[in-house]
Amino acid sequence: QVQLVESGGGLVQAGGSLRLSCAASGNIFSINAMGWYRQAPGKQRELVAMIISGGSINYADSVKGRFTISRDGAKNTVYLQMNSLKPEDTAVYYCYAETPVHGPFSDDYWGQGTQVTVSS
Repeated sequence: QVQLVESGGGLVQAGGSLRLSCAASGNIFSINAMGWYRQAPGKQRELVAMIISGGSINYADSVKGRFTISRDGAKNTVYLQMNSLKPEDTAVYYCYAETPVHGPFSDDYWGQGTQVTVSS
């Protein structure tokens, strides 16, 4: 019922910047949380940044001070501004959203992923 469409990935040199966008569409009543995960080959998928309803923001320690997450609730869109990129940031980045369902339960949605490659 919900689709997540990412944009903004690409190839940059170390020290450069990218901005990722993710727009949620479909039958959306509300969204509990939106954010970004990333996964490199052979590694676990890890949280990069997340905004939770109520204003809480979580960042991975490895990106604190370099990445900034923001959200436009009216447009159901989340952004990730990525500055001072390092080769270690190279990964597939996945948009994530959580929507409430009846009672205390929720549904999780994932984008298809966008490749971010940072060259030395």
